[in-house]
Formats: sequence, C-alpha cells, structure tokens
Amino acid sequence: MTSSMQYFISLCIYELIHVKLMNEVELTERCQAEDNEARREFYEQYAGQMFGICFRYSGDRDTAQDLLHDGFIKAYSSFNKFTYRGEGSLRAWLSRLMVNVSLDYLRKNEANRQALTLDQIPETMEEPQEEDISVIPHQVLMKFIAELPEGYRTVFNLYAIEKMSHKEIAEKLGINERTSSSQFFRAKKLLAKRINDYLRDHNL
Repeated sequence: MTSSMQYFISLCIYELIHVKLMNEVELTERCQAEDNEARREFYEQYAGQMFGICFRYSGDRDTAQDLLHDGFIKAYSSFNKFTYRGEGSLRAWLSRLMVNVSLDYLRKNEANRQALTLDQIPETMEEPQEEDISVIPHQVLMKFIAELPEGYRTVFNLYAIEKMSHKEIAEKLGINERTSSSQFFRAKKLLAKRINDYLRDHNL
C-alpha cells in the first residue's frame, strides 16, 4: 500500500484512537452487573465512535443509526462474555461487535456482491500526495468511503482499517481472495479519483 493511502487511512481512524476514555474497569463491572446508569454512560461514551464504524460500512446515516442501536443491544446482552484485558480492550471489543453487526446486515442484503461496471472505474489514476490529503476535512474523507459501492466499501474497511487479510475477508464474506483483492484495488482507484476531483474543484 502506498504511503499516501496509508496516510489517508490514518486520518480516517484518527478519532478512534485519540479519545481518552473514562475508567473502563468500573464501566465494565457495572455494565456486567446490568447497572442502567453505567449502560447509559457506556452508550454516551462510545456512540459517536461506533456510529462512525456503522456509517463506514452501511454508507447511509439512517441505516447506520439502526445498526448502532442493534449493536448496543447486542453488547448489553453479551457483556458477560467480555473479559477486560487492559486499557482500550472495551472499545476494541465493541468495535469488533459493531463491525460484525454491520457485516451481518450486508450479508442479508447481499450488498458485498454489488459492484460498479468496469467502465465506471478509471483505468489509471494518480494517487494524491499526503500533503494534499491533509487539507481535506475528515468528514469529507469519511463521506468518500461511505459513498463507495457496497462491496468495495466493505472490503476497503476490512482490509485497510480493520487490518484483515484478503484470505480472512474472503472467508468472512463468502467470496474468493482474488475478488477481495480486486475490490480493494478498485476502491483505492475510486477514492483517489474522488480526492483528486475535490482538490481540483476547490483549487487546492
């Protein structure tokens, strides 16, 4: 993966890794004890970050809100299966849960099999430089990911952000590795086009 694409990805996940959390141990113990006040605090603390995950996969705000709701309901009922393993483990566990809820939704809608026709994808596209990407607002970059075709968006999220291999993605989505690799490659081209178009249109 090129350095500019790695930089783009790092911007997209910045807010997920730079949030100072309150005492996770106490929050975990109280949620496991079905403390409603702790559950409310748990939601308020993580809802914004988890909505971002759901939106990255669904590409639709209303759907993302539904997935967020379903994800928290599942988290509340699964707390007895969670084992605290140090700072950040609670957020990591909830993030994986939200990814799985989103993937379940996509599977049911067979979204991962949808794609653009080849003539809609640029054959060659110069990747933008890091310094160019840095001037684009974070919410705009997230919007570019959300507006990728469902299959490309899913693979891009799993490979670039969740750091799964194409073999793992293939097994999770019921596709072959070549399809996963191809969809990621096309997603990168489409993102590069969107970024370059934005830079041109805004004279950046």
